[in-house]
Amino acid sequence: MRAFLMNICPYAIWCIVLMEVLIAVLLFKQWKKNQQMTALLSFLVTLGLILDAAVIGMGSFMNEGILKAISPVRFIAHGILIPLLFPICGYALELKKLVMNAVWIVTGILMAAGAAEGACTVLELKEIAGVIRYASGDATPAWANIISMVLSFGTVIPMMVVGVIVWIRQKTPHLFLSAFMMFVFSALGPATGNADLIFFISMFGELFMILFLYLYALKRN
Repeated sequence: MRAFLMNICPYAIWCIVLMEVLIAVLLFKQWKKNQQMTALLSFLVTLGLILDAAVIGMGSFMNEGILKAISPVRFIAHGILIPLLFPICGYALELKKLVMNAVWIVTGILMAAGAAEGACTVLELKEIAGVIRYASGDATPAWANIISMVLSFGTVIPMMVVGVIVWIRQKTPHLFLSAFMMFVFSALGPATGNADLIFFISMFGELFMILFLYLYALKRN
């Protein structure tokens, strides 16, 4: 399995970017069609994932100085946009306006924390499977690593719970599958002894996550 992943990594990243761009276009069209907030927020999350994957994919073709200069942007974008999964859950549950306002306040705080985490991440050049990228280094502050973990699993796990509720109420599993696939692929790297490839393996989870978000947006049409 590891040898296979190493061989396909540089090419698969660009395939994922192209598929994410396609899903982003579909989500934007869905939002333009009916002004659905879940579609708009999912579109914004997808833009962040496209940026992240594209910067990683371009690392092997880019001057090291330029790569280092633009790499913080993907961490900051990730920190700002991933918390939008919370209001997506809120709109899926059809929460009342007062509760949604509270959700947005919490989301705003998390977005600010995510931006700070991304800006304070100390970058370290890494190369594996023909991919050159700047990743979080050992000098990154402990609090930034904690926020990164909270944004990764602290959003997906609640989304799985909400997905079960939505599945029962609305008879659609798509929101649950969106979070579940992201969770599975995030855990798959360490579970198979490929923790150093988690940046790549988790991209498949991200792709499935936004695909099922799009399918959920279609279901709510």
